[in-house]
Amino acid sequence: MSKSDSNPYWRYYRCAFAIEKKLSNDSHIFKWVDEALLSEIEALTLRTEKLEQVVADITNGTMEVAKKMFEELQMKLEEESDQRVEEAVAEANYEMKEMMIIICFGCMIVVGCTKLVG
Repeated sequence: MSKSDSNPYWRYYRCAFAIEKKLSNDSHIFKWVDEALLSEIEALTLRTEKLEQVVADITNGTMEVAKKMFEELQMKLEEESDQRVEEAVAEANYEMKEMMIIICFGCMIVVGCTKLVG
């Protein structure tokens, strides 16, 4: 605590080495408490801003990874859907060909029967 006439009872920090050696130079690593606290607050503000940026970067990175995973899943689902549609179309084509063969064969039988009767 200051005992000077200009700053009576003001609290300050001073180097422990200077106190141990009983140095008379009060400016040896000397800082008023209120200035030191402001400096600490400013330093913590900078650290907080840096940490917020790191969190934002991580969050953005996480969102990018999630977006990429979503796009990959969407592509996979589209491929599976396309494959199922192609399989359904192929099966319908096969069944239609079977029906056409049966109809053609039935028509030939009917024509043959009419020639035999007529």
